[in-house]
Amino acid sequence: MDNYQIAENFSLLSKLMDIHGENSFKAKTYAIAAYHVENLPEQLSNTPVEKISSIKGIGESTGKKIIELLQTGELTLLKEMINKTPTGVIELLNIKGIGPKKINTIWKEMEIESVGELLYACQENRLKLYKGFGEKTQQNIIDTIEYYLHNKGSYLYNQVEVVVPQIAAYLEKLFLPENVFITGAFKRQLETIDELDFVVNSTNELIKPKFVSANPPELLEEKPDSLLYKLLNGLRLRLLTGTGNIAERLFKTSGSKEFVEAFVSNFPKTDFSKSSGTDDKALFSQANISYIPVFARESATIIEKAKATSFTEVIQPGDIKGIIHSHSNWSDGSYTVEDMANAAIEKGFEYLVLSDHSKSAFYAQGLNEERIATQHQYINELNAKLNGFKIFKSIESDILNDGSLDYSNSILSTFDLVIASVHSNLKMSEEKAMMRLLNAIENPYTTILGHMTGRLLLSRKGYPVDHKKIIDACAANHVAIELNAHPSRLDIDWRHIDYALEKNVLISIDPDAHNIEGFDDIRYGVFAAQKAMVTKEQNLSSYGLKEFEAYLNKVKRF
Repeated sequence: MDNYQIAENFSLLSKLMDIHGENSFKAKTYAIAAYHVENLPEQLSNTPVEKISSIKGIGESTGKKIIELLQTGELTLLKEMINKTPTGVIELLNIKGIGPKKINTIWKEMEIESVGELLYACQENRLKLYKGFGEKTQQNIIDTIEYYLHNKGSYLYNQVEVVVPQIAAYLEKLFLPENVFITGAFKRQLETIDELDFVVNSTNELIKPKFVSANPPELLEEKPDSLLYKLLNGLRLRLLTGTGNIAERLFKTSGSKEFVEAFVSNFPKTDFSKSSGTDDKALFSQANISYIPVFARESATIIEKAKATSFTEVIQPGDIKGIIHSHSNWSDGSYTVEDMANAAIEKGFEYLVLSDHSKSAFYAQGLNEERIATQHQYINELNAKLNGFKIFKSIESDILNDGSLDYSNSILSTFDLVIASVHSNLKMSEEKAMMRLLNAIENPYTTILGHMTGRLLLSRKGYPVDHKKIIDACAANHVAIELNAHPSRLDIDWRHIDYALEKNVLISIDPDAHNIEGFDDIRYGVFAAQKAMVTKEQNLSSYGLKEFEAYLNKVKRF
């Protein structure tokens, strides 16, 4: 059991205790323990048992429970709490905007025990009758539940990526490697996945008996050319069955419906027999248009571009030269600045942009003015020791309610660059969001606009914005737009990047790394950027050290 799983156990225990109205001090203790465990640099499973209780933020009582988890895989107290809580009530914890204390009211006073019941109660206007639930809260809960239900059964790309090799290996064992091919949304690198699709060169009649076992996957749907299974982990697996030209079948199943229909309509005389195996480049040669990689086959517009444009090579993970947007243990990161710099060097990067949280982010130990000065001196000392590698002084400055940044101009001027991001009061109208963002973009100290909408995929939609107006403002003020590479964010949405490129706005693929492992999230940002056909020249974090320094000097507006 890793630290994240241990933290999840304590977090759930804390929330369930609050739902049941038990000792609030103990509940808070477990919540604090969850935070500390999740942010530990070393795995507790590798820590000597006798040293666990002495770790900061844990203590003897919590330490015993950690040992119990490590040795047995479960927590007796948590198990007891789960057993006396209806499953539907626990599920309510997935609904943003209602914490454990509100869930206590919903369950105990309203006698509601499921997400569906809560939605119905809100639609009946019953929720606002209770203390702590106004009309606005009720509507927010409706919106959140509808979003939650819509996305239930969907997974982040990185979650699916972990199991794809296992599923592929299993299918290849059953049907031989030459008969199994990944396709669909995963092959197109979509940020969220509803179904995992494989082309299997066999028939339904031959395939179905292969899945008869002690724990068979559930067959949800059968069509003449497909079988839809639900795996034990909840993921839906669609096998696209039949025989025939593999290149044609992969082409027609890997692209979106809109793309495939547009291609067939534009090029009705395409001879699929001239393409074989997994290589479909011949199909584009027949059509006399530029080759469109699978990841870009989403809309009809890309076909029109391919008619008129010879595509240059899109960005690759190896094109990233620096880590922009990272957090150290000066705020809410897990590692020292020096540790992060050394890790970046080991991974072949040329620079690290340290951008800890600003002072308004008190929950993340944001830096006040005094700590900024101390950190800058520390970075100077580190840079003196780092041969050919540079740590840039940055800050992720909160965009405040009026659109101003978190420090005076005299403080902002001490940074090499500033990433401006919204972290508070996310439930706002488009008018309010646009005012805050546009004011921040126009601030002469803003270098990069961080995670534009504040979205969390499958969890939070983010605040509404007019993407074109924001991009126009960034173009006018020479502000780069972050493509936050964290697989739960991927914000800016790649669907809006095309317009940014039209306006010559630089994209900055940044990991928003809170630990060294977070550096690897860069690849998810690159995958998203590829869908918009971004080149390395159009991405700020692809700039080498000297080029990056020159860019910062060029765009300074103060």
